[in-house]
Formats: sequence, structure tokens, C-alpha cells
Amino acid sequence: MATFTKEILTGSTDGRAILVVATATPGTTLHTGPSTAADIDEIWLYAQNTSTSAIKLTIEWGGVTAPNDLIEVSIPPESGLVLVAPGILIKGNATPLIVRAFAGSANLITIHGFVNSIV
Repeated sequence: MATFTKEILTGSTDGRAILVVATATPGTTLHTGPSTAADIDEIWLYAQNTSTSAIKLTIEWGGVTAPNDLIEVSIPPESGLVLVAPGILIKGNATPLIVRAFAGSANLITIHGFVNSIV
């Protein structure tokens, strides 16, 4: 029987927000998936924009190939906790998949979130 464990994003320090510094690929690392093929991570991500202008955020979901690996969303100005990944899954891989983010402007978007690790 599978077990579920709620975990902090691997790119986070102690569960704090991850500042999106990158403005191009490869993005700022948010989470590194499992290295065991039978394991699955269910990832929830929320974005916050502290700017007074909307900013385009691109999430690289396990790779950097457009359009298959990219999730693009415009984050409204001065908004907090906009859901950008509603429990999307990544499967374990011998070379772990990495979820990254880059934005139209550096240092204005932060990402909060968590992982339900399913083993």
C-alpha cells in the first residue's frame, strides 16, 4: 500500500518562499523529483508577485522543451498565492526530474508550495 508524506519543496529553505531569480531557461530550481521509478511526487505551487505590474512566469516541468514541459501564466500585480500547479505529478526517474521557474523580471516573484510524496 502506498504511503503519502507531505514535504517541503527541495528548493526551499525550511519551507520559506523561493525567490525566482532566473529570467530565462534553465530556471530557478523549485523541486527535484524522486530517483526511484516507483515513487511519485504530487506538487502544489503558488506564486506571489510583489511588483506593480503583471509578470509572466514560466514553470519548467521536468524539462525545458517547449511546449511539452512549459507552464506559462501571467501573475497579476501585488497578488499573493496564485495557484500555478494544482497537484501535478512527476514520476521518479534514475535521473530525477527537476521543476524550475523563470520570470519576465528577476527577484519579484516568489513561489510557495509543498509536495505529497507517494511511495
